[in-house]
Amino acid sequence: MDRSEALDLLREYTKNDSLVKHGLAVEAAMVHYARIGGHDEARWGLVGLLHDFDYERWPEPPDHTRKGAEILRARGLDEELTGAILSHAEWNAAEYPRDTPLRQTLFAVDELCGFLTAAALVRPERLQGLKPKSVKKKLKTKSFAASVSREDIRRGAELIGRELDDHINQCVTAMAAIAGELGLEP
Repeated sequence: MDRSEALDLLREYTKNDSLVKHGLAVEAAMVHYARIGGHDEARWGLVGLLHDFDYERWPEPPDHTRKGAEILRARGLDEELTGAILSHAEWNAAEYPRDTPLRQTLFAVDELCGFLTAAALVRPERLQGLKPKSVKKKLKTKSFAASVSREDIRRGAELIGRELDDHINQCVTAMAAIAGELGLEP
């Protein structure tokens, strides 16, 4: 499966524009970290783009991820990438542990990209100039983007061996590169 096919699949199953943009944001962060770590950018990007493609149709666990995995396997996505997508959900942890850089990075960027989007949307400058200090202040406000797991953001940074400030900077940089597509330009 190439990126064009993956994007078509995402758009086939996801009509909500915010969810499509979330896939694009996570893809950007995955490609960014793949580049830093010397991994296959195209493969890591597919995982980011497709990680929640089934969420709109099957939002409840364990259908979310498992129904999608069936579709991905039927469309020929290899098991390494399908397993990585399955690994980002807690209910799959026993069978699909976060034991590879690909799986760890997906977990690390998923919640943070969602939170960064929320943080950028309330700023006139959007992503431009968004600093870790500002993001961490918002993280302390439990009512702000309340559905985002602060614990998963913290655990994700630890899992990939990054200080939270650095991890925030890396994801902001990745997302800023596609700010126009994300609707996050000033």
